Amino acid sequence: MKSITRFSNALMERYLPDPYIFVAILTLLVFLLGIGLTDSGPLDMVTYWGDGFWGLLAFTMQMVIVLVAGHVLASSPLFKRLLSGMANGAKSPGSAILLVTFVSLIACWINWGFGLVIGALFAKEIAKKVPTVDYRLLIASAYSGFVIWHGGLAGSIPLSIATKDHPYQDIMGIVPTTETIFSTYNLLIVIVLIITIPLLNRWMMPKKEDTFMIDPALLQDEPIIEKPETITPASRLEDSYILSMLIGLIGVIYLVWHFATRGFDLNINIVNFLFVILGIIFHGTPRNYLAAVANAVKTAGGIIIQFPFYAGIMGMMVTSGLAGVVSEAFVSISNEHTFPLFTFYAAGIVNFFVPSGGGQWAVQAPIMLDAANSLGVSYSKTAMAIAWGDAWTNMIQPFWALPALAIAGLRAKDIMGYCVFVLILSGIVISLGLYFF
Repeated sequence: MKSITRFSNALMERYLPDPYIFVAILTLLVFLLGIGLTDSGPLDMVTYWGDGFWGLLAFTMQMVIVLVAGHVLASSPLFKRLLSGMANGAKSPGSAILLVTFVSLIACWINWGFGLVIGALFAKEIAKKVPTVDYRLLIASAYSGFVIWHGGLAGSIPLSIATKDHPYQDIMGIVPTTETIFSTYNLLIVIVLIITIPLLNRWMMPKKEDTFMIDPALLQDEPIIEKPETITPASRLEDSYILSMLIGLIGVIYLVWHFATRGFDLNINIVNFLFVILGIIFHGTPRNYLAAVANAVKTAGGIIIQFPFYAGIMGMMVTSGLAGVVSEAFVSISNEHTFPLFTFYAAGIVNFFVPSGGGQWAVQAPIMLDAANSLGVSYSKTAMAIAWGDAWTNMIQPFWALPALAIAGLRAKDIMGYCVFVLILSGIVISLGLYFF
């Protein structure tokens, strides 16, 4: 396994380009496929791309805040002590890999935004405690937990179809989470992945001479706090604990009201709100908080520039009908037994070009629900097959890795050699779960 992993890492290091180059190549590929496989002409595809380019602006801002607010929270003294205390559970490189993977899996099952950031931050803290661990594998282990998110409590597709007046209610009705997230086959897939992925990551640990170690001193990213030379009313406000605590109190009251009235609704906006408010409270003064924000913003460049390109790709895929062509190709070779399996594979391919759970559901649902009705396959299982396909190929799609990589200070090629094997393992587990149960 060590030899195979070393070969995979070498391959990725040599041939996997920067995520921006990756999205540029995907853009050209979808452009050509749209011309070749649909009725769209070159000008049509250009128009679809341009019209869709800004389609993920709100989501892009959400992801920037996930990254920045999570980074700011992690740099606060109290949160550092919390992460440091948890990291003390890792006594060796092997236990470090197991602990990071398990924490990431559980956190991502609870909420994908929370897990994506917490996994990377926790991995950095463990690297300070266990400097002999392979840092690339440690961050890959943190990211590997993300494969479980769409089968968890924040899965956008199962939560959408469990909500009244969702877009496909006339076709499939309201599908309770007992038939999706908490169904026997889904829980079985989740449990098997939680057991096997940590063991796989531990198995991939390189030999000592091949270990990529990092100096713990390089992981310290203390914000530079500039104190004013003279005290003024403005500087007193900037150093005011009372102001931060009052804003924090208002935020806490809102969070209490939100969960009291809406239940455990931990959507991405609430996760971001929680990160922001806790960051304000834990940093104590506005000056400390703003210094931490200035330090964190430097890591968000990749998200800001690349996500609009993915929105453009999604515009071409959806408007040209190319996503439908891919889905229909798999439907044409399916029967009542293999349909969930091929739906899963089709969703995995579409996810490369439409890396958004909600966007992918909007593209594939009309085709797949109609086919499910014709073949006599349950709508709930069809929906979960699309959900798992959307999560599965994230393991080799740099789109979702960008926040974790920014926090860790690594490149996509540093972790994808390991993530390929998580893709293979999770693909086998999910396929068996969908086919036999």
